[in-house]
Amino acid sequence: MEHTVSLIQGGYFLVTGIWPLLSMNTFLKVTGPKTDLWLVKTVGMILAVIGATLIVAYIEGAINLPIILLAIGSALSLSLVEIIYVAKRIISPIYLGDAIVELILVGWWILDLLR
Repeated sequence: MEHTVSLIQGGYFLVTGIWPLLSMNTFLKVTGPKTDLWLVKTVGMILAVIGATLIVAYIEGAINLPIILLAIGSALSLSLVEIIYVAKRIISPIYLGDAIVELILVGWWILDLLR
């Protein structure tokens, strides 16, 4: 099936999105302390919904321009925020690992589209 990147990104977003909902303690141990836990949960739920949408689109064979824009746009947005706020020393450098994963996904989408 084409667009396997949708399934991979969907799974990654779903898992990372529900992580703080299932275990805030382990999430904070890995990513560092946070002030607004409600915001962590909100972002997590949004990521989980995007992830589920990408998985369903893959399963249904419904990868179209809006799905691709959602996938690339959300990954680029997250990586940009993470890079900026790590540079400002507001969030933990562990987020650079996530930014790298996001940029790899964007590159994969671009290569997938060029095929």
